[in-house]
Amino acid sequence: MTMAEIIPLGMFVVLFLLLGLGIPVAFSLFFVAVIFALLAWGTGGTSIVVSSMFGSINNFTLVAIPLFILMSVLLEKSKIVEELFDSLYSVSWRLRGGLAMAGIAVGAILGAISGVVAAGVIGLALIALPQMLRYRYDKSLSLGVVMAGGTLGQLIPPSLNMVVYGAMMGVSVAALFAGGLGAGIALALLYILYIVVVGLVRPNSLPKPTGDEAKPSVNFNRVLRGLILPAILIAVVLGSILSGAATPTEGAGIGVVGTVLLALVARSMTWTVAKEAVWSSVKTSSMIVWILAGAAGFSGVFAGVGGMTLVTNIAEAAPGGRWGVLVFAVIFIFFLGMFLETMALIMLAAPIITPIVLAQGFDGLWWALLFMVVLQTAYLTPPFGFAIFYLKSSAPKSVRIEHIYKATLPFIALQLLFVVLAIIFPSLLTWLPNLTQ
Repeated sequence: MTMAEIIPLGMFVVLFLLLGLGIPVAFSLFFVAVIFALLAWGTGGTSIVVSSMFGSINNFTLVAIPLFILMSVLLEKSKIVEELFDSLYSVSWRLRGGLAMAGIAVGAILGAISGVVAAGVIGLALIALPQMLRYRYDKSLSLGVVMAGGTLGQLIPPSLNMVVYGAMMGVSVAALFAGGLGAGIALALLYILYIVVVGLVRPNSLPKPTGDEAKPSVNFNRVLRGLILPAILIAVVLGSILSGAATPTEGAGIGVVGTVLLALVARSMTWTVAKEAVWSSVKTSSMIVWILAGAAGFSGVFAGVGGMTLVTNIAEAAPGGRWGVLVFAVIFIFFLGMFLETMALIMLAAPIITPIVLAQGFDGLWWALLFMVVLQTAYLTPPFGFAIFYLKSSAPKSVRIEHIYKATLPFIALQLLFVVLAIIFPSLLTWLPNLTQ
């Protein structure tokens, strides 16, 4: 093995060692970038790190990120999520697995409102999980529903990951949003189909509610408010972006104003809620920017020491021609997703693997959407799937980490099944963008 191969591989080895020691992702990436730049080029090598970092964050499209985060935090703190879940459950409680189906639907709707996975997982963990456990739903299935439903915001627009990918790789964010909407709804329906099958095969794992206490009180006005108001917000935000009337950044601003109005109508907006939401969004946005900058520095050095050539050679050596390259790319993203936060994964993997895939003749938009679908698994794959930790921080103390790891397995399998379907039937991802163009 030559030195040109050892150095890029060494960057990943050191990165995983630092992550294993518990050092935050952003600082692990930055540390590795600086050390290997110094080893490769001396003090002058740090200019590559700095220029890569500045180039990644000097992008107006990224302004949408703090705005979408503010939307999600306002939704969580103003109790809109709780009312939305209650409204959906009040019309689905008669179905076997109705609570689980309502959880998936709420996750999809939250994704369409804010696109922040943490808000989806934590919101469902606090609201839907206690209800499912109360009515003796299978614990593993209940935990899986919370994580799978909560992570639909990664696909269903407005998705922060799509904003970052589009800004980095020059892909239309509006087209990504359109494709993500179709893919996210299809994946949500696949989850619901799985719940239906589990109810038929193992009915004891999804018992029907019995007794008057299980029947939620149906208030037509409350149901209407709980469903219609979020639907209006979704239509305004996504409609303005997909129609071209607003850029993603402008759409995010519209969404924040709409969320505030929604909370005011629901009489759940207070100065305390507003201050906590703003402060929380500032902290989260700062964390994301640090990750973006650290990953950009890592990618710049990785490319400079020959990492791109190494990965290209490995991919092209895969058997099966262009399809072998595609399979390698999917496995590459899936493997990194087991260890990296999704923002860091995009910044790290997209510049490396995307040119290799596109050189094989695959459509750029289709690949971008497939990248997002594969990225969905990163939230659930142990040991560092972020949805796992979001759930652990919000679930009852009786829920242990091994319970959560076990709960991820069937939903990871469903996500991989969807990846296979998207490869066999490319229009599954591209029909809506083609329709809106």
